[in-house]
Amino acid sequence: MDFAIEVVPFGDFADPRLLTRLAQAAEASGWDGLFLWDHLAYVYGWSGMDPWVGLSAAAAVTEKIKLGVNVSPLPRYRPHVLAQTLASLDLLSRGRLIFGAGLGAMAEEFDRFGEPAEPRIRAAMLDEALELLDELLRGQKVDHHGPHYTARDVTLTPLPIQKPRPPIWIGGESRPAMRRAARWDGWVVPGIDMDAQITVSPQDLAARLEYIHSQRLEAGPFEAAISGCTQPGETELPARYAQAGATWWLESIYGFRGSSDEMICRVEAGPPK
Repeated sequence: MDFAIEVVPFGDFADPRLLTRLAQAAEASGWDGLFLWDHLAYVYGWSGMDPWVGLSAAAAVTEKIKLGVNVSPLPRYRPHVLAQTLASLDLLSRGRLIFGAGLGAMAEEFDRFGEPAEPRIRAAMLDEALELLDELLRGQKVDHHGPHYTARDVTLTPLPIQKPRPPIWIGGESRPAMRRAARWDGWVVPGIDMDAQITVSPQDLAARLEYIHSQRLEAGPFEAAISGCTQPGETELPARYAQAGATWWLESIYGFRGSSDEMICRVEAGPPK
């Protein structure tokens, strides 16, 4: 199992300067990755951080840890613009990017700006955008004319370092989301609520992974990540998720859990292994 910190960039944690401290502490303390939530937090009156600025800052002060989003609501983005952002970030980080994508759980982040909030429409946009991103990031010549997106005779350059492209993980707990995850490189799911109470048990995870693997059409590596909270030296819970099939543990770092200093101390204490 690999271990990452998952930063919820709201409130005090919306400051990219704090994120660089967390990223440096994570790398120095033996963590394998850093992930950021991707929300328009100001819709709810909160402070928030642009995930691409945050991850770029983290890339600039680290050398080894993986860097990713958990997860980006892809229907909120123009995929051809996002492809360039992802390629640039993979180059900046020297091949350390993981792209997490999902439907977008919060309708307010769409409808307040006049964007489609109906789940069926966003699901169709998500699937079409994933296929377009895949083609662009692989360096293919793209001529796409779909119901939501168009790309006429274009080839992305420069390309990401990772080949054939950076990994794509899918977020979501519904059956359609799990079937979607089976078509890509990984699945990521929140295992706790904001009070750090477990919402997905190891048994739940094992059952859902069994379903996902039953939908897989291709052999090969497949990652499964779950978020949670541990205290320093607490290893039993992540080990139970590893036995259930999880390949990544994402240690949640957020304001309701503690102050910025307390969370830096938790990161410095190292991963629960």
